[in-house]
Amino acid sequence: MSDAALISSVVAAGLLAAWQFDIFPNETANVREGVLEFDEVFAVCALGFALFSWTRMRAQMREVRRRRAAEAEARALAFEDPLTGLPNRRQFDAALKHALAAPPGADAVHAVFMLDLNGFKRINDLHGHPVGDEALIQTAHRLRRAVREDDMVARLGGDEFAVLARHLSGAEAATGLARRIIDMLGPPVTAGGGEHQMGAGIGIALAPLDGTDAEALLRKADVALYRAKAEGVSALRFFEPEMDQNIKARDRLERDLRAAIGSAALEVLYQPSIGLGSGRLAGFEAVILWRHPELGALDAGRIIPIAEAAGLIPSLTDDLLSRACREAVRWDRDVILSFSISPVQLRDRTFGLRVMRILADAGLPPPRLELQITESAVVADLDGAQQVLGPIRASGVKIALNDFGTGYSSLYHLRNFKLDRIKIDRSLVQAMGSNPQSAAIVRALVGLGAGLGLTVAAEGVQDLQQQTMLARDGCQEVQGDAGPLSADAALDLMYLDASKTLNAG
Repeated sequence: MSDAALISSVVAAGLLAAWQFDIFPNETANVREGVLEFDEVFAVCALGFALFSWTRMRAQMREVRRRRAAEAEARALAFEDPLTGLPNRRQFDAALKHALAAPPGADAVHAVFMLDLNGFKRINDLHGHPVGDEALIQTAHRLRRAVREDDMVARLGGDEFAVLARHLSGAEAATGLARRIIDMLGPPVTAGGGEHQMGAGIGIALAPLDGTDAEALLRKADVALYRAKAEGVSALRFFEPEMDQNIKARDRLERDLRAAIGSAALEVLYQPSIGLGSGRLAGFEAVILWRHPELGALDAGRIIPIAEAAGLIPSLTDDLLSRACREAVRWDRDVILSFSISPVQLRDRTFGLRVMRILADAGLPPPRLELQITESAVVADLDGAQQVLGPIRASGVKIALNDFGTGYSSLYHLRNFKLDRIKIDRSLVQAMGSNPQSAAIVRALVGLGAGLGLTVAAEGVQDLQQQTMLARDGCQEVQGDAGPLSADAALDLMYLDASKTLNAG
């Protein structure tokens, strides 16, 4: 509109001037009186056309500049992380392929470092994403200062970073660089008005020792990172071939476990608990057993970590709890079913609803079910345990603290987390006879539980001496160390002398 107004104004002014004045005098023409001559009209139109062409050319030049700026921005977005300004995964991959195309000299290596921050999720959850973003920006600055000038630091996404270090003198130089990174990330970052401790796990793969293919090298560095993260603190790990074998074996177990859920390959066995005062059967603890076609019998210690890593805990728990509840309906009414749950369930707000549905479907009254959670899980997330297990306990389901005496719970935890029973860990029970200190600890734990009005049980009782000592100290229930029973054998035990069964175990 502005260009059209300008051209119209110039043309109008030119025509008015041509009307008033003889712009191109003609000696042979008669005296001119307020007329427009052809040559004057043509000149004014030419001037208007020239102005129009100039405005169009100027607009085209502006459009070219805008397009060039947009293309430059698109290239930057395609190869740069917008938050930290670091290269992104695409640029890192291109740089790695370029580096591998120029192999290092003798005894030198190219090193790929995969980094994952420790504690970053906690910052996001507690303080929000703006504080988390600020922490990431500070981490990026620290990483730039930790590496050499020619090394590339990239943000691959989330709290995952990568470093490409070319022409290092060997594994020792890579170790030194990784330790500098860990030292640089050690001090807490200041974000959102507070200090936040993070650190990092680092996985390292070397070229050409670990391969010369970019994708394979990144995968191996990621495998090494998985091992470093398992340390729970800032640590570095180099890729080793057995790591790859372990990862592949674990992946196969995850797929096999996924297929086994709901099948006869997964069994629920039952470990009996005996009342010390009455000698009667008090309950059964459900125990999982997986009969793998190649690896044989795998217990919960092998199964649960795999299920947690693969996200299979909800489906596995629902399947096994449903089976156990259907079996428990056949037992005497005063016999309790105990079922251990994973700490993962403390983050599942739908867990209580699923438990209630399973109980209703099986026809088992809530007071006949006891859910066991480890002491360490309660200490790690007391609020989560209260939010998830509190409503379940209010419905009548009992809550027990397992492995008691091995964690770091205090009177605060025991007082604020509503419990019905504590189970003293088997390692303390089995050392009672030979270690006076262990016997004293067990005696103190029994007294603590009794003082809080809780039922106290002991795991792993092996002989009559331990049983006698526990009864003298005031322990109310014991669980033998013999193997668990099948569902039919557990039902048969209803008709046997429970105390004799324990002694025989």
